[in-house]
Amino acid sequence: MQSKISIEFVEKTFPPKNGKEAFTAVADLNLNVREGEFLTIVGPSGCGKSTLLDLIGGLTTPTKGRILINEKEVTGPGLDRAIVFQQYALYPWRTALQNVLFGLEAKGIAKQERIQQAKYYMDLVGLSQFHDHYPHELSGGMKQRVAIARGLAYDPEVLLMDEPFAALDTQTRENLQEELLHIWRKTKKTIIFITHGIDEAVYLGERIVVLTGNPGKVKTIIDNQSSSRWSDSDFRSSTEFSTIRHEVWRALHEKTYQAAHI
Repeated sequence: MQSKISIEFVEKTFPPKNGKEAFTAVADLNLNVREGEFLTIVGPSGCGKSTLLDLIGGLTTPTKGRILINEKEVTGPGLDRAIVFQQYALYPWRTALQNVLFGLEAKGIAKQERIQQAKYYMDLVGLSQFHDHYPHELSGGMKQRVAIARGLAYDPEVLLMDEPFAALDTQTRENLQEELLHIWRKTKKTIIFITHGIDEAVYLGERIVVLTGNPGKVKTIIDNQSSSRWSDSDFRSSTEFSTIRHEVWRALHEKTYQAAHI
């Protein structure tokens, strides 16, 4: 399958600040993301997961190496990418529908077309009855649905998600995970999803990238391509889920485990 995103020998070092030494968040990082793939990235705190997403999004630039999308080097933000953050980042003075319209306005789409498009994605995330509600009138899960709809509405090629469900309760988080998989299968977007949760990484990802800590490097990539992910209504309780989950857990804890048994 064709690579959508190529990350080549990327390093990101932040300069000294407040008397502290320079900090390298990621180093010698190589990764290819396939066209239309749902890729999850998991790793210990401080391993550079969010930094990597910022680099792909063009919010910051590598100290070394390069990132290519469709074989073109990323030099800054672009409408080919959308980022969904944990904090929703909705405009409180705009209704839910107006928040979704924002990216379409920036893209210069005609008014009638952008309203139709925004409503389509609001309906897709299950908010057809909440077009005129303001963010303070919505639950946390609803706000995150609006943020996802806004990210999808202007039709980016790549959706970057930085722990978008971390602040939600377990039931809402699992419901949104299912909804996101439904949206992904329908839109065929390339999705990179950062998470701290092993279960979330296994449930969502076709491949699971495990990063090392300080600085972040690719430790291993675990395939999760089984058809049972779609046919099994309770994939989280399956033996296969347990097996893959253990494989990810072991990759994350391998160094600690070995050190404790030397």
